[in-house]
Amino acid sequence: MMPVSGHPPSMRLFCGSALLLTILAATTPVSSIATAGESKAKSWGLNDEEAAVVEGKVVDLLCELSGDCPTDCGNGDRQLGALTNDDRLIAISKNGQPAFNGAVSDLLPYCGKVVEMDGLFTGQGSARVYQVQLIREKGAADWSKANLWTEIRAHSQPPLLPGDGPWFRRDPRVLERIERDGYLGLGKETDAEFIAEW
Repeated sequence: MMPVSGHPPSMRLFCGSALLLTILAATTPVSSIATAGESKAKSWGLNDEEAAVVEGKVVDLLCELSGDCPTDCGNGDRQLGALTNDDRLIAISKNGQPAFNGAVSDLLPYCGKVVEMDGLFTGQGSARVYQVQLIREKGAADWSKANLWTEIRAHSQPPLLPGDGPWFRRDPRVLERIERDGYLGLGKETDAEFIAEW
């Protein structure tokens, strides 16, 4: 887990809350969360993956765990998840795209609404999380693919730097953070030691 001591209190609280949330998800058997209905989720070949259709209200995770609740689920600045009807929180860490992006863009339009999601639980122990591939508001007939992130990022600020390659190699925010904290987030000296040993 990344150190959080250099981050503001809200970030430290979030990191601790995310760890707690992941532990909660890890101790819940998938069979007791999954709703009726056959999953159409595609396997990604991940460790301990289990396909599951789940139902829950889209929520701001930090709000649920701490009571710090901005409007509109944080308007894209908070990690989102699902609260089941028996008060279990599900950490939704990934959308259906094979890139380094989460599911906030796909979940935000459903803030406060009950949805059905089709995807994969993966990991074990304290690392069990959910990857959503399909989503729809409860009662809707049609599913939507959870693949909005790159399209939304392409039209947001700051703009990506020109060139080829994946978005994260051209995002000024990512490059600024690497320049400040190094690739591992622990400083450039730690990066140098790690690279030398590797």
